[in-house]
Amino acid sequence: MEILLFLLAMCMLAAVIGPWVMRRRGGIRQVAPGSPDAADPDTYGFARQEELDVRMPGPDQDLLDVLDVVQGTQQWQAASQLLAGTPKEGEVRWQRIQAFAGAASLELAQQPGRGGSWLRAWRAESPKDAGGAAVHAEFLVQQAWRSSAAGSDDFRIILEEARTVCGEAALLAPGDPVPYIVELAVARGLGYTPEQFDQLWAKIIDRAPAHMGAHIAALHFHSERWHGSRKDAEAFATAAAARAPQGSLLAALPLFAVYEHLPEVNLVQGFYRSQVVTKAVEGAMFAVHAARQDDPMLAHVRHLLVLFLVHMERWSEAMHQLIRVDGHVGALPWTAEADPAAQYTVYRALAVAGYEANGGSPATLPH
Repeated sequence: MEILLFLLAMCMLAAVIGPWVMRRRGGIRQVAPGSPDAADPDTYGFARQEELDVRMPGPDQDLLDVLDVVQGTQQWQAASQLLAGTPKEGEVRWQRIQAFAGAASLELAQQPGRGGSWLRAWRAESPKDAGGAAVHAEFLVQQAWRSSAAGSDDFRIILEEARTVCGEAALLAPGDPVPYIVELAVARGLGYTPEQFDQLWAKIIDRAPAHMGAHIAALHFHSERWHGSRKDAEAFATAAAARAPQGSLLAALPLFAVYEHLPEVNLVQGFYRSQVVTKAVEGAMFAVHAARQDDPMLAHVRHLLVLFLVHMERWSEAMHQLIRVDGHVGALPWTAEADPAAQYTVYRALAVAGYEANGGSPATLPH
């Protein structure tokens, strides 16, 4: 019996790994790193793994400059000024608040008891600062998800505190959707009732009806692993895409719904070429082409497309996404892994190998 179970397990493993080892088109062969036949991402000008920025999905030089100042001096004033000058209704403010909170959380993890002192000082010295309150709320959310087991007493206590701070931030900035977007993660962790969630969602939609970041956060709540189902998530994403204004990246939301429900172990060879996946990918590709090239959420969609396009063996299209996002990996699907940079690098190497195995080269890849 043990032998039979072992053989079945080996067959399952082969079904998962096999497609990566030998592709039907072009036949990607594994070779030694120093071999002349080895695909080399460096020839495409890609950043080395250790140079990849895991804090953001794409470039934001103003944010990087301020983060350097804040973390170098442990003074919070530059962060406050940057957020005060960032429009409330756009996606950038949400991303910057996430980045500041993430930086403080990482500091605290590296230096327990001392790291992130600039955030504590910010809240103590300027308690009426709306930006500081929002960063504090997001910091608490990240701490709950990173440091405690979901559903534990500590987890719930931290999220309850985060909910209180979200309320404070909302009072300090009445037109700002970000405090309510932060609360979406609280709703997921604490298990809001459908009525509670709908009330929260209405406040966001009233302030920023086409906010892509908010829709992605709400999609988590509706997913099968949390408080909804695959059908609920697909319905939410499809409805948002259908009412998306022209040029909105909400048309790519169904791809995020597919990602939310990817099987942990896929034994169906044609899964990534199924009608559902193909339709979602085409919708996301359309959204990318139609969106403003300075849309701050564009990098999020491109990163997710890389994962799907590599699995679909659409090498050239995957490479076109990679050359536009390389250098930053602070986005799904990479941030769902313990080492986002390493996971991204694996997919990038696969894309390069597949591209070259089918006749591609740096010279044939337009920038």
